[in-house]
Amino acid sequence: MQLSSAIPILRSFSEAKAKEFYIDFLGFEIEWEHRFDADAPLYMAIRRGALTLHLSEHHGDGSPGMALLVHVEDLDALHAELNARQYRNMRPGIEERDWGREMTVWDPFGNRIRFTALAA
Repeated sequence: MQLSSAIPILRSFSEAKAKEFYIDFLGFEIEWEHRFDADAPLYMAIRRGALTLHLSEHHGDGSPGMALLVHVEDLDALHAELNARQYRNMRPGIEERDWGREMTVWDPFGNRIRFTALAA
């Protein structure tokens, strides 16, 4: 039996803020969006490279304050890319940790993504 990668479901509360952060700042692309009707909460899948996330406005899907650990091949390049975008709510830095170098970003809903380059 082989297991596949998990797809985290992160809680969001605003379509506009989610797209500004995940699409415009972090560089994800929208794979698909779903609503049961025009007034229903948004559920969408986003992807950047091999990383897929689901963002949900539905009560009970995810809990604000989640933390994700994402391994990055070239942390310096990602750091430079994000800071070049001049996102007004975040200018992430890189910190040295016992397990490697890490850059942490917080989305507008309290979720944290820790991009990590593992020590050799």
